[in-house]
Amino acid sequence: MRVISVSPDSVTTTPNATMTGLAAPSRGSSELSTWTVDMPAEATGPEHSVSREQVWTVTTGTLEVTCDGRTERVTTGQTLVLPPDVPRTISAPGRFEAHVAMRADAVVTVTGAEGTRELPWAR
Repeated sequence: MRVISVSPDSVTTTPNATMTGLAAPSRGSSELSTWTVDMPAEATGPEHSVSREQVWTVTTGTLEVTCDGRTERVTTGQTLVLPPDVPRTISAPGRFEAHVAMRADAVVTVTGAEGTRELPWAR
């Protein structure tokens, strides 16, 4: 058993959102990564795909996601399951917070960029 506390080292801020890493291999989890996302109103992340399924549960506000040519709004209390390897864009019509879970070995491909990236908050 392991209890994980948030520390400044587990927080990553990008131009689009703040991710706070919770469970991850670097914090004692062997298979899963979980984190929270706090995205301010009117922000939009880059179009990207993730090599593993992701599960997003919105805890505050509403997010908008476009995935595989379909756009959905996901509101407080709803859970979104995103398939692997399908381009998606996530945006915030108003500020939202969400809890995200995925396998820890996932990598991200940003549309138009070369190569893959690891998610530092998920490692």
